[in-house]
Amino acid sequence: MSRNLVIQTDFGTSDGAVSAMYGVAISVESSLRIFDLTHDIPQYNIWEASYRLYQTIAYWPEETVFISVVDPGVGSSRRSVVARTVDNQYIVTPDNGTLTHIKESIGIKEARVIDEKMNRLPRSGESYTFHGRDVYAYTGARLASGVITFEKVGPSIDAGDIIALTKPEAFMEGGVIYGNIDILDVQFGNLWTNISRELFNEAIIEYGDSFEVTIANNRRQVYKNSMTYGRSFADSHLGEPLLYVNSLDNLGVAINQGSFAKAYHIETGANWRIIIRKAG
Repeated sequence: MSRNLVIQTDFGTSDGAVSAMYGVAISVESSLRIFDLTHDIPQYNIWEASYRLYQTIAYWPEETVFISVVDPGVGSSRRSVVARTVDNQYIVTPDNGTLTHIKESIGIKEARVIDEKMNRLPRSGESYTFHGRDVYAYTGARLASGVITFEKVGPSIDAGDIIALTKPEAFMEGGVIYGNIDILDVQFGNLWTNISRELFNEAIIEYGDSFEVTIANNRRQVYKNSMTYGRSFADSHLGEPLLYVNSLDNLGVAINQGSFAKAYHIETGANWRIIIRKAG
């Protein structure tokens, strides 16, 4: 019985790259159920690839196979791996930090390096720039369709050796909460932080409370203002900023029916800090 195959890349859909990956997968097994996670990861942005996997993977059935190809080191000595999570999902990807959030927030049970002598698209051995098609789509489809077992992917490696990017943790000190802007809710321009609802609630808060919110890029302050903590966007007026809990149970920052990110030119990652303190 075939598993689901879910594909994520930074390729976009304006040319035939993603379609070629589909073609390889269907050529392995025509009954495969193939889905797109996204193909709009910003080019070379490994951090965002890692986050989008974390955002999505828990909502898919056990044994789903994910392919993630954001691979600025394609053709180099970086490893190609398949990781098996503690929830029995599989991720086929370059070992370049794409598994950061999975490793630290979900857990990797075991991992294997892809043996390209067995798991590489036939007659593609002289191509070094499209491993998404030649290695990842081919291996992922073989695994999802049952042509190979996980053990046939290649030699086992220590899951602890999987490469992880620097991932700052949120914390509270003296009643002040410190965190990072992990990612954007791209369509709407909301900021998604790494501050969990549990940590935020340690400050003893209620809906309607006001907070002073400061956002900085390294040491440069980008934003500082007061805003209200609301249950939903309906708890604020049009154009007002608010704090809320997002769909991953972390704290978000938004403008009601506006893009916070565009309004204040805010981006994401380890250098983008947010500091929240209760007003008054």
